[in-house]
Amino acid sequence: MSVKVSVYIATSLDGFIAREDGGLDWLDAANAMVPDGEDLGFQAFIDSVDALIMGRKTFEKVVSFCLWGYGQTPVVVLSRSPISFPPGVPATLTHSSEPLRVLLRRLSDSGARHVYVDGGTTIQGFLAEGLVDEITVTVIPIILGGGIPLFGPTEHDINLTHVRTTAYDFGFVRSIYSVDQEG
Repeated sequence: MSVKVSVYIATSLDGFIAREDGGLDWLDAANAMVPDGEDLGFQAFIDSVDALIMGRKTFEKVVSFCLWGYGQTPVVVLSRSPISFPPGVPATLTHSSEPLRVLLRRLSDSGARHVYVDGGTTIQGFLAEGLVDEITVTVIPIILGGGIPLFGPTEHDINLTHVRTTAYDFGFVRSIYSVDQEG
């Protein structure tokens, strides 16, 4: 497979991507501190992506925002059961219950060269199978004390190589790592 798989996500300082109930109020409040026109490199990142894979819970959260932020980029929602998509989402939105490697091969065979993976459980699954090439984490200056963690237990260490870190005057810190693939 010649597809690059990237993670681009925000966490609290203590490593949570959402409150226990999935709430993102803390992230909304933090985003209010971001100056107009600053997107922390997200637009450049999303412009480099050929397809996005997200979990069902992440999809449900995204569609609750009432604004589809991915344009015509193909988005695959992972779920073991069928999904009814709401009206107004692009026809490029599909569902899959395929094994991750099979899905990546299918996307690669259809021309995808860079895939964005989003959602805690989905990211953990891709990491467990050694399928992630790059991780971008933006740390928000808040300690939640509990919630949904970005990373869960792993069967083995996952070694990373630091690529770069950018500290922003409004307190966010974005770090990019490449995932060291086992020989």
